[in-house]
Amino acid sequence: MKKVDVFLVNAFSANGAGGNAAGVVLHADNLSNEEKLQIAQAVGYSETAFVVEEDEADFALSFFTVTGEVDFCGHATLAAFSTMYREGVVTEGEYVQRTKAGLLAVTVGANGHVVMAQKLPECLGVFEYEAVSGLIGVDAAALASTQLPVEVISTGLPDMIVPVPQGYLDRLKVNERLLSDFCKDHGVVSLHAFELFEESGSVTASCRNFAPLFGIPEESATGSASGALACYLSRYLNGGRSGCFTFEQGRAMNCTSLISASVDYNGSDVAKVRVGGFSEQIGRQRLSV
Repeated sequence: MKKVDVFLVNAFSANGAGGNAAGVVLHADNLSNEEKLQIAQAVGYSETAFVVEEDEADFALSFFTVTGEVDFCGHATLAAFSTMYREGVVTEGEYVQRTKAGLLAVTVGANGHVVMAQKLPECLGVFEYEAVSGLIGVDAAALASTQLPVEVISTGLPDMIVPVPQGYLDRLKVNERLLSDFCKDHGVVSLHAFELFEESGSVTASCRNFAPLFGIPEESATGSASGALACYLSRYLNGGRSGCFTFEQGRAMNCTSLISASVDYNGSDVAKVRVGGFSEQIGRQRLSV
């Protein structure tokens, strides 16, 4: 039996509260994928990150839900690098992580703030409002009133970005069975719904993320989808210009998180996508596999 220490971390916390819980296992080089899945299931969080040594990058990270491995996870990346910073594995500076989504840069600030690069956006298709109306219990006409499209965008994982009018977000009624079937049929990981705040506020949008196909009914902070949403807003609201955004997520779960995101353009093309935030360690668990 192997003894494994798992750090329990809330990623994208706001003033020490809220955030999305992730497990983090450092020095995971001797763990098989089967053992990683066992650990992720025992921890029970939406994702657990496993950090190993890597020849062509500073570290390699793999991510497991309770049902299997996923290519990338933003909040677990934040949790992992925040943990390495607290444990003295890394210091302030620039790092490169290898993931199944590719080689991605991570910046660790002196205050523990972590900013991670994401893949440049892939726009994978648009859905009619009628196709998603029944998934979240919002009339298609209400969705259409936003005058914004329902679009699948990937900055590491294919997330379906769904705009809803102000006042609708907290009242969504997600049909998990239908949404799971929809995601499976269309190769989508999650439905990421958002409502815009007033322009004068410090928060750009409030969000909710649902990925029942992967055992996640709802999560309170989603790094990958935040990058996709930032690309979406930079195109449809900023007219294809660079911009910085702040997203609130988890309000409906009484676990409000804050996520920063930025998009840089080079001419008409996206050149960089970055997502950042803070995390808080909430515990530690020793498991045997």
